[in-house]
Amino acid sequence: MTNDGSVTWLTQEAFDRRSAELEHLSGEGRLEIAKKIEIAREEGDLKENGGYHAAKEEQGKIEARIRVLTELLRHANVGEAPQSSGVVEPGTVITANILGDKSVFLLGSREIVGDAELDVYSEGSPLGIAIMGKKVGETTSYTAPSGKSISVEIVAVETYTP
Repeated sequence: MTNDGSVTWLTQEAFDRRSAELEHLSGEGRLEIAKKIEIAREEGDLKENGGYHAAKEEQGKIEARIRVLTELLRHANVGEAPQSSGVVEPGTVITANILGDKSVFLLGSREIVGDAELDVYSEGSPLGIAIMGKKVGETTSYTAPSGKSISVEIVAVETYTP
């Protein structure tokens, strides 16, 4: 997901998976953590109660994930992966030579691939911005956070298949 709140492309399977996660966290997940907090609270002094503090921290993580999922699903563009036309766009798998090393990754959201081993770069990342719209055979570069210029050659652009 990009930081500017723009639309994120998701497969139907990824959308359904994240919707189920949101439903679980919003219902059962909240109830479970509330029970943990209540049990820990009954143990006494909250200042020195490690179980209470751990449960409150877990609650914060659940609430943060609920916010992320809600925003993701609200702005999701659900559908089939874009058919590759040899042009880099969100939802395509890119093979590129980055500083001379071959790299294969999806341009889009980590939510698309789930637990798959495929690397993912956001279209809003420096690499994503640099390669967006580039065609096979084109070379570009971007500036790393360290200030170093990193060259990228697009070798292949393929349709993502889960």
